[in-house]
Amino acid sequence: MPLDVIGAGLGRTGTLSLKLALERVGFGPCYHMKEVFEHLDDHVPLWDQATRSEYVDWDALFQGYRSAVDFPVASFYRELADYYPKAKVVLTVREPERWFQSFRDTIMHRLTQPLPDNLAAWRAMTRKAILERVFKGNGLDKAHAIERYRQHNDEVERTIAPGCLVVYEVSQGWKPLCEFLGCRIPDEPFPRVNTSDEFQERIATMFQLERSP
Repeated sequence: MPLDVIGAGLGRTGTLSLKLALERVGFGPCYHMKEVFEHLDDHVPLWDQATRSEYVDWDALFQGYRSAVDFPVASFYRELADYYPKAKVVLTVREPERWFQSFRDTIMHRLTQPLPDNLAAWRAMTRKAILERVFKGNGLDKAHAIERYRQHNDEVERTIAPGCLVVYEVSQGWKPLCEFLGCRIPDEPFPRVNTSDEFQERIATMFQLERSP
């Protein structure tokens, strides 16, 4: 089953809210970094191949999924858009200063702190997919990271045909997303999840589970 929706927005732009929204309107299951954690042994090697520009069987990786968002997906949006040319691309964005603060306090924090041994391959892959591929090795310098964030968003807008792309802030709610996807607006609040505190609590819980025998 090919992907119908590809998320090109970098992590901490509302990607978990987008995942839940896509699943609510019929474009699920949606692949997210959460799914990488659930399939570490099988999926990390495939993403590591992608960081080395080696062949990846995208159909096998995304088997059973209708959409994919968040890191590491966003780092490879061009390859995925080429492979799934009929897919629609959602570029989630937010105010750059607020994005950097959230990114620094969550994703970069986890990429630089000690982790359990069985997450060594995951961290090596994510450092290549995120820190090196997107941020050219420097995700901690604020000015540099924000410039790369802006460049990434500009590259998406230049790369993806206008009719296949929506630039979207999750604060806009259902309407622009559903209009772009051609689906009915749900009669319920848009999901708003994964604040920085929630991210830290969720990841800490996942890492604690990984430490358990």
